[in-house]
Amino acid sequence: MAEIANSAVVHRASVKDVIGKPPHAAASSDGDAFTPLTAVAASRWRELAGRAVEPNGYYLPGWELAVNASAQGRTGVSALSAWNSGSAAQDGPARLIGLMPVISLWRAHRIPLPALVSADPYGTLCTPPIDRDMPNDAIIGLMRAAREAGAPALILRDVTLDGAVMKAFRQALRQDGMRPKLLQSHVRACLDATHDADELLRDALGPKKLKELRRQRNRLAEHGAVHFDVARTPDDVAAATETFLRLEASGWKAQRGTALLQDDGDAGFVRRATLALAETGQCEIVTLRAGDTPVAAAIVLRHRDRAFYFKLGVGRFCDCHGRFHRRRRSSDDQPDLARASCDRRRAGSAAAP
Repeated sequence: MAEIANSAVVHRASVKDVIGKPPHAAASSDGDAFTPLTAVAASRWRELAGRAVEPNGYYLPGWELAVNASAQGRTGVSALSAWNSGSAAQDGPARLIGLMPVISLWRAHRIPLPALVSADPYGTLCTPPIDRDMPNDAIIGLMRAAREAGAPALILRDVTLDGAVMKAFRQALRQDGMRPKLLQSHVRACLDATHDADELLRDALGPKKLKELRRQRNRLAEHGAVHFDVARTPDDVAAATETFLRLEASGWKAQRGTALLQDDGDAGFVRRATLALAETGQCEIVTLRAGDTPVAAAIVLRHRDRAFYFKLGVGRFCDCHGRFHRRRRSSDDQPDLARASCDRRRAGSAAAP
């Protein structure tokens, strides 16, 4: 993961300069490249997501528009867009080839410089959707839109260093004699679902850890048969979302005041986003149960051949004396999810021509 910035010289600016000119409230007949996020046609956005050179479930329209609508501290986002025909109307034949939800550097970090920053999608990845057929044109269009909006610097938060989007940015910058500046980077965990699940778990966790997980699962089975459910249809996802919210609100996050259910805007965003993505087959909620009792639930987003693990909610269960205890570990459902992901990937590969 990385943050980059256009290495062009950036001078200090006044707060007025930082704010810059406001985005147009609606897309004009000229196809404005800097608008409120809500002015971007969702249908064009979905089409672009289907052609994206690099998947990102957190910048799907169903998710990011829900974040922008009500998520605490994440509303009022603008958008930089690139079109393959700058003179055509957005509701005409023009094709959206690049999109980047953004906020000002002042809003993001209280730094008074004229720069735009990737908007936080309430997730761990901010890779913008870039058309795989025209990545260079898309990147050039986004950087031009930023400059025209008064931002000579563009900061990408949480993008993969070796991903196709970063490669496209490097190539576009190189044409102008520039290169991206790496501000900071870190490593995130990922699961390669092309491998056999049992081999993957054995290599990643080791025999001792797997034995401990089996012991914990056997203890959990004392309260009912342990099973793993996956909600995919809109109705099932809507019901599972409520289970997830209740589980998360029963754990340590509620004690700190950070559970999603404790803020109406956050809870509303999750309900809206999961339902919107379920309608397009891009959201699953996995639930671990002991008998009829939900023990843990996780929200997983899907975009193309990638899955994105959003959050985990962990609840309580009864011991043999009828007392409720919080689960000390939240990893019992991880092997199930890993196996489900590997099985799904193998099934998809087998069905491919």
